[in-house]
Amino acid sequence: MELLEFAGTVVLITASGALAPGPLFFANLSQGSKIGARGGLIFSLAHTIVEFTLVMALALGLLTLVSEGAVRLLIGAVGGIALIAFGGVQIWISLTSKFLDTTSQETHRNVFLIGLSFTGLNPFFVIWWLTAGAQLIFISLEFASLAGVLFMYICHVWMDYAWLASTAHLAKKGHNIIGFRMYRWILTFFSIILVYYGLTFLISSIDTLSIH
Repeated sequence: MELLEFAGTVVLITASGALAPGPLFFANLSQGSKIGARGGLIFSLAHTIVEFTLVMALALGLLTLVSEGAVRLLIGAVGGIALIAFGGVQIWISLTSKFLDTTSQETHRNVFLIGLSFTGLNPFFVIWWLTAGAQLIFISLEFASLAGVLFMYICHVWMDYAWLASTAHLAKKGHNIIGFRMYRWILTFFSIILVYYGLTFLISSIDTLSIH
């Protein structure tokens, strides 16, 4: 896999996760309505601390298994199924749900601690990295060992900062981000891409199994 192709794959797969409406995103809108982009940056930093720790722990655990065919097959299959599931759920949510706007909620006093807790205690976040994210980590290890994982994470994490800071800024200006029709379609678009990569990983794992 070429460097640009690898970076593009990471961005496309993780974009839907960054854009998805979850506890951190709604808390970010609530804080952003009071303190603007600064709140988004603080949330992003807290999110990064938890996420990077989890990613590197998973990478170190998988490092010794990267050459094992059975492990590659298992992670590819589980990761593929997880991507399809996450993508399907997000498509359904983006097209059918009425998101709740929380910009009027009371401001939290400690944005950083809220960011840490809403990341670390979010079960969907942990499950994503243990399944779909593990496949990305595995590909990164095959690509360039731990340096590949670091590069993968950089390709991913900038989206969190850009998205949370910009939506917090717009919330400060009084815009109802989750009320925008365009937001739903953007989330749907990236969720479809998620399903596509899930099918790709799953088919690749099946092909590997048939070869053996």
